[in-house]
Amino acid sequence: METNQITVQSTISADQKKVWDYYTKPEHIIHWNFASDDWQCPWAKNDLRVGGKYSARMEAKDGSFGFEFEATYDNITDQKSFTYTMEDGRKASVLLEPIGNKTQVTVKFDAEDQNPVEMQQGGWQAILDNFKKYTESH
Repeated sequence: METNQITVQSTISADQKKVWDYYTKPEHIIHWNFASDDWQCPWAKNDLRVGGKYSARMEAKDGSFGFEFEATYDNITDQKSFTYTMEDGRKASVLLEPIGNKTQVTVKFDAEDQNPVEMQQGGWQAILDNFKKYTESH
């Protein structure tokens, strides 16, 4: 089975440690982990270690739809990168690279086959854009 890999990217006006903390700590994740303002992330749990689990609830604010996203960490390089495997076996990686006093975040993930690639890329990019907005304003 051939897997399409999708890449989304953003440059955050913050140092690498702040970006790492805001990306990985549940008390921050709940404020940015959704693609649009009519969605929310009521809770997140993150056991940031190889073999540890990440899980977060994402749902429409009106309660019409929601799901839990869960993954298991495969590799972690503190404040630089991590890889994980989603429940359905798809893989993803997150890389943080300093660029002057900013940090570039690159997320690569295996596409699923239920939705068009463009839709998946748009959704993940919207979440990353939300992360940028939250991190730069706090």
